[in-house]
Amino acid sequence: MKNENIEIPKLNFDKNGELIIIASTNSSKNDFDFYEGKWDLKNKKLKSKLNNCNEWIEFHSTQEMYRILNGIGNIDNFLATFDGEPFEGMTVRLFNPKTKLWSLYWADSNQGKFDPPVVGSFENEVAHFFAKDVFEEKPIVVVFRWDARDKENPIWSQAFSVDNGENWEWNWYMYFSKFKTK
Repeated sequence: MKNENIEIPKLNFDKNGELIIIASTNSSKNDFDFYEGKWDLKNKKLKSKLNNCNEWIEFHSTQEMYRILNGIGNIDNFLATFDGEPFEGMTVRLFNPKTKLWSLYWADSNQGKFDPPVVGSFENEVAHFFAKDVFEEKPIVVVFRWDARDKENPIWSQAFSVDNGENWEWNWYMYFSKFKTK
């Protein structure tokens, strides 16, 4: 299963330029159940984003996810070391039972704030979550992709677009495997 060959859905915008995101018909609060627990991650991250860079940095990390709010949300903690310094990130995911959309909020130990939420849903065990944001003073659209077709080895990835989704630069991949206790 090649994650890179999955097409990113075409983006739609309203008359004010805001993203229009509609949930898949089978979206549910159980979409992330596969992800509960502790994971080992192999990360592959572009050294520089939106600069025609093709140099990748690879590193190891761990992540642990647990459910909150009677199952309509979850939180994970991402732990890594960059240049000898500890790094921690976290995602808060919330499912809206009315819209059937997930909102994913990322924060990390470098910024100390939540990024704008990426919003979306799963379709056939693959999810795309989108947000408008700014990166190095450039307006961008961000996509997070969760490929959960292999529940034991899911893949998360991130891409940026500077042209409202006409072109994408993939800049981070996380390859998950269940944490093995020694």
